[in-house]
Amino acid sequence: MTNFKTRVGVDIGGTFTDVALDHSGRLFTCKVLTNYAQPEQAILDGIALAASQAGIALREIEQVIHGTTLVTNALIERRGAKLAFITTEGFRDVIEMRSENRFEQYDLNLTLPTPLVPRQDRFTLNGRMGPAGEVLLALDKAEVEQMVQRVLSGGYEAVAIGLMHAYANDAHEVAMAEALRTAAPDLSISTSSVVSPQMRELPRFNTVIANAYVQPQVADYLGRLVSRLREADVDAPVFMLHSGGGLMSVDDAAEQPVRLLESGPAGGAIFAADFARAHGLDKVLSFDMGGTTAKICLIEDGAPKTANTFEVARTYRFKKGSGMTVSTPVVEMVEIGAGGGSIASIDAMGRIQVGPKSAASEPGPACYGRGGQEPTVTDSNLLLGRLDPKNFAGGAIPLHPAASDAAVTARLTGSTGLSVEDAAFGVTEMVDENMANAARVHTVENGRDIEHFTMVGFGGGAPLHACRLCEKLGINALLIPPGAGVGSAIGFLKAPFSYEASRGLFQRLAEFDAETVNAMLSELEAEARAFVDGGAKGQATEIKLTAFMRYSGQGWEIPVSLPHKVFADGDGASIVDAFEQAYRALFGRIIDGLACEVTNWSLIVSTVLEDVSPAERHQNGSTAAILRDREFFDAALRKTVTAREVAREALTPGTEVSGPAIVVERETTTIVTSAFKVVGQGDGSLLLLRKEGTA
Repeated sequence: MTNFKTRVGVDIGGTFTDVALDHSGRLFTCKVLTNYAQPEQAILDGIALAASQAGIALREIEQVIHGTTLVTNALIERRGAKLAFITTEGFRDVIEMRSENRFEQYDLNLTLPTPLVPRQDRFTLNGRMGPAGEVLLALDKAEVEQMVQRVLSGGYEAVAIGLMHAYANDAHEVAMAEALRTAAPDLSISTSSVVSPQMRELPRFNTVIANAYVQPQVADYLGRLVSRLREADVDAPVFMLHSGGGLMSVDDAAEQPVRLLESGPAGGAIFAADFARAHGLDKVLSFDMGGTTAKICLIEDGAPKTANTFEVARTYRFKKGSGMTVSTPVVEMVEIGAGGGSIASIDAMGRIQVGPKSAASEPGPACYGRGGQEPTVTDSNLLLGRLDPKNFAGGAIPLHPAASDAAVTARLTGSTGLSVEDAAFGVTEMVDENMANAARVHTVENGRDIEHFTMVGFGGGAPLHACRLCEKLGINALLIPPGAGVGSAIGFLKAPFSYEASRGLFQRLAEFDAETVNAMLSELEAEARAFVDGGAKGQATEIKLTAFMRYSGQGWEIPVSLPHKVFADGDGASIVDAFEQAYRALFGRIIDGLACEVTNWSLIVSTVLEDVSPAERHQNGSTAAILRDREFFDAALRKTVTAREVAREALTPGTEVSGPAIVVERETTTIVTSAFKVVGQGDGSLLLLRKEGTA
């Protein structure tokens, strides 16, 4: 990756499409409004704008890296293929029965997610595998042929195949898939033994169904994108950022689009992790706020926290347990409906509520002047003086305070009796408290103490809100990296090529079978290397091994990092020790006398990250040049204060401004509250530190 002179990263968000172009070590960035009808058009427009800033021709671009919310949106909006699901007799209704978990215990009108595949499109086969891969009932060839005819006569665009215990023996899935491909070569087919070969049929079935559901649409979009780039004279290879935080080829992404579920947010976590390493921070809370959502992620020892399951298409949009659980590698984060475009309203009890609905880019917040009538977070920030109406997005998008005032007045003040300023303050305070609560819960669930973390804020909205979040969370230090407004797109340029291969292999550690484990790990490594070599052949790689473990009798596992090596039969005890260390870190104690067991294994092959140059750190400095005085509403003081406005480029290393202050740049605005000061850092970052004596 380092041999390329010119590379570009593109992130399609719910409101903006962000572009970051690296030309000979110099970074050029821009934001354009997302085009929902033709998302590739916004990419082309943004790349052309960034190339113009860099003074280069489009044909000079040597690599394009892309992240997209297309897969997530298709699942949420149910815009996928007409799909058939083939499973084992007796398990047709697994995806509808779910786990029987009531995520909202006292809601008598609880709404569960509707399965992606209606019951009449779910078919069964009588063949049956056992949990050790043994054939309990052979697959009937005549039954397979009948199933092929049933699928063909149904006019299906895609087929998902998920048979019981296919992770242990995929022979029946392979036979069914081959029969379908022979009869219909153009039919889109996904098998669970390829997409998610792990224990637990519910997430495995969900994952293969989600993959098949979006595969035709994603393949069409990616093909269209590559074609449009070629027409625009960008003859460069295109890679996708997958949800685990690494790069994969367009062809691989088209085959396994379920791996793209969180590709955009994962780029932001990589961006934050890069600066955590540069500043020597081992405990970081990544805070990414855009136009539609906010994402929070824990980064420890320079790496984002990852997981092997993810929940999508929640019926209670940000309620854990209300969505469809899929088992795919993902950077673990909590996501809430708190973006600049989040719409504010008054509920039945007369309280201000914000989100989860968003004005997005079409029509956008009322202040955009594009027909929006609803008050949003951006409108409220504008009315509170935190945004300059003449210098939003570098002046590319003029804002209209009168339209914001009219929207807040019409929707928020009439029924509450609040003033416009109080209503706007209520909107931003509600959003900030929602995000703070999400951060508290996320850190507690991971057994961490949030006060010991440094926040890294990025995305167009985070620098506006991050300082107030730090006040609420008791965090004393906040880092705003350069290019924060397009952080995810920049993160794409820093991502390694990587692939995570996983496999279900159940073993009790008291009966650890090293030979079986080593054979399985060799297969996983070969699978992962085949993907990585497709984009990064010859580059140095590293391997990370994770076992998902539990006490016997428990219903869920925790990830346990293990050394990648050839195991011996006597290594069971050391694996138990690693499990108990991880269990104690998460829950504070271990359980004596219970046996330990492994359910699933995960192996990641990735290219080695480049060494990060240590950033020159500054805690104090001389006062930076001030542009002018401005007023904004300080939430902690609950009053309007006179703040000093400073251009970001004026905060050179070792210069500072004491809050209240406003730091302005093209892609975003950083609010420094009265309790903080901001100090320029050696790498262009802004370090916001709590002043002594302030709570």
